[in-house]
Amino acid sequence: MNSDMQLNSIEVSIKQAQISIDKMDAFERLTANKDFTNIILKGYFVEEASRSVLSKANPSMQGEIEQKDLENSIIAIGYLKQYFISLVQMGRLSKKAIEDDKLTREEILSGVE
Repeated sequence: MNSDMQLNSIEVSIKQAQISIDKMDAFERLTANKDFTNIILKGYFVEEASRSVLSKANPSMQGEIEQKDLENSIIAIGYLKQYFISLVQMGRLSKKAIEDDKLTREEILSGVE
């Protein structure tokens, strides 16, 4: 691969990584918002998760449909939480990738490989 192609590939990589960083930054701004914290981080991830888990043992919630609905609720909470975790992880990895890409770009531009 010639240096122009390498540089182009690096620029594309930097742009893609920046998208992940922007998402992480947006999520961090959300977590600083008291309403988001109250409704999602506390209300959904703590209170609703607890309610769903405790409801699984409720005698009036032992039907197959009720149990399946509760399981789906618990799974949904987990998926959203995992999505938020992955946003932060990808953002952090992308910051490192951009640093590495910029160093590689400097090496290519200086003629050192």
